[in-house]
Amino acid sequence: MPKEEGQFEQGRSGNPAGRPKGARNRATAALEKILDGDAEAILRKAVEMAKDGDPVAMRLCLDRLIPVRRDRPITFTLPPINKPADLTRATHALMQGVAAGEITPSEAAELSKLVDAHVNAIKTADLAERLARIEEGALS
Repeated sequence: MPKEEGQFEQGRSGNPAGRPKGARNRATAALEKILDGDAEAILRKAVEMAKDGDPVAMRLCLDRLIPVRRDRPITFTLPPINKPADLTRATHALMQGVAAGEITPSEAAELSKLVDAHVNAIKTADLAERLARIEEGALS
């Protein structure tokens, strides 16, 4: 099927150079110009308002001082996973950890993804090993 006029080839950008590194968004640059010189006074005012009990100003200040933590290190012991059959022990340990309150359900979900990736790596390595043995036997 012929290419329609104005379309780009698949896998090729219409702007290969793209935005230069460090280039600012126009809106961001405009806001920076507006705030230029006043940022310190605005910050002081927000802190004053927070000290006076303004809940919005408090939240603004706290969000900047102590950002919301997205991930946290957890200490959780999983049984060794050396073969795909070990997956059930690992998932059982994760479920027990959630039930006991040691880890949150979302932490268990993230750990499950890691366990799954590890099991897939084991399967892939095992398959490569078996294939190499078959090829060796065929060449002998």
